Amino acid sequence: MFTSNPFAELSASVSPAVMQTYVVLMAVLVVVGTLFDIVHKRSARYFFESWRQSRKKARQPVGGGEMISIVAQTAVVDVMLSGEFCNARRRIAHLLGMYGFITYVVSTAIMVFAYPTPATPTPPALAALWYIGALMVCLGGYWFWFFIRVDVAAEGNSPFRFLRADLFIVTLVLGTTSALIWAWLQTAGKTTWASVFLSLWFIDTTVLFASIPWSKFAHMFFKPAAAFEKRVSEANGTRSNLPAPADAPAKLGSVVKHAHHY
Repeated sequence: MFTSNPFAELSASVSPAVMQTYVVLMAVLVVVGTLFDIVHKRSARYFFESWRQSRKKARQPVGGGEMISIVAQTAVVDVMLSGEFCNARRRIAHLLGMYGFITYVVSTAIMVFAYPTPATPTPPALAALWYIGALMVCLGGYWFWFFIRVDVAAEGNSPFRFLRADLFIVTLVLGTTSALIWAWLQTAGKTTWASVFLSLWFIDTTVLFASIPWSKFAHMFFKPAAAFEKRVSEANGTRSNLPAPADAPAKLGSVVKHAHHY
């Protein structure tokens, strides 16, 4: 199972062209949804204005070498290692979900476009990456949802309590879970149940990408810009108006109600 391309098997009943069109449509929804989110929430305007004010009030210049260092720190610490999370469990869960999602999406696109049918054999390692990515999302997502969320772990609320802000993590985890079950059922030859979970995967994935303006999805694009602006503000001597990490020990009590987001 872990070395088979589920999309190549699906090509017996669904045209590869249909699958490829769907992937392209989801990519378009990401772009359109993110742009809509930027315009609606005025995120770009806020960051550009913050950047302009930071440069205007700078107490000391930031040289080219220092700027390169800031870019590198932002990329490595804030983006690749999710340095904004001071809590180790939250950071690990986030990294599992982030890298799992990237692996899952990239391997899906490659298999759908480059190896869409059994006539184009899929490298076993590539197929395995798809399963590993989905499992990483499930591991990080379920761990976060049932054991790490502050409103569950500290406030005693039901783990099944759902808010609009949870839309991203819920659809992401349910989508990858449905995908794994569908792939297993399809390989096992259980066509009826495979069709059921394929439909669930289709619904969850569509909601995941179509709900960007109302979910936390677009934050993955805003967070690097916010982290970069904060580092530059600290380097040039101005005070950034961006908040400290959400779960920094010194301020945990003041933000505990907002720390349940993924």
